[in-house]
Amino acid sequence: MTKIILASQSPARLKILRDAGLSPIVQPSEVDEDAVLTGVEAQNPEHYVTTLSRAKAEDVAEKTTSEEDTLILGADSALSFEGQILGKPGVSELAIRRWQSMRGKTGMLYSGQTLIDLKTKRSITRFSATKVWFSDITDNQIEKYVASGEPLQVAGAFTIDSLGGAFIDRIEGDYHTVVGLSLKLLREMITELGHEYTDFWE
Repeated sequence: MTKIILASQSPARLKILRDAGLSPIVQPSEVDEDAVLTGVEAQNPEHYVTTLSRAKAEDVAEKTTSEEDTLILGADSALSFEGQILGKPGVSELAIRRWQSMRGKTGMLYSGQTLIDLKTKRSITRFSATKVWFSDITDNQIEKYVASGEPLQVAGAFTIDSLGGAFIDRIEGDYHTVVGLSLKLLREMITELGHEYTDFWE
């Protein structure tokens, strides 16, 4: 049976896959994202997320020796907001400033996905995008949300499937894209590589 290796340490992506009946092996990539992104920041968000998703999948593929049929899944997300590409803020001060500028406005959350078939050496890279309406929340709510630590290590400084869900008015597009991994896109990619998506259900 073909197995899937998730080249990401994101608990949200792992939960998406498990809730969808898949049981990936988690093997996070060790790529230097800053090095990979040299010169990419000024380009479009589609290029940003697909470049990183491909780098992550290729990093894990190079380190994986398997006689079994194996698919490597790499993923990355970023928020496009007022002409800027926003990844993980990393520090509280930046997360607070971002939320103060985003509240009451909209952004586009992009998720890039790369799937590599180790047996055939074929690979596919795609992206999906969902529009997000941010709630007009107070400074106090922003500070408490950031103090929780949740926004610091996620693209755009927000989640929709946890604490941050209360601060999202609505979305237009694929919910799972906002969480970090589009299941619809994954199904299409698996099919394009010649596999049957439902065969991966546990």
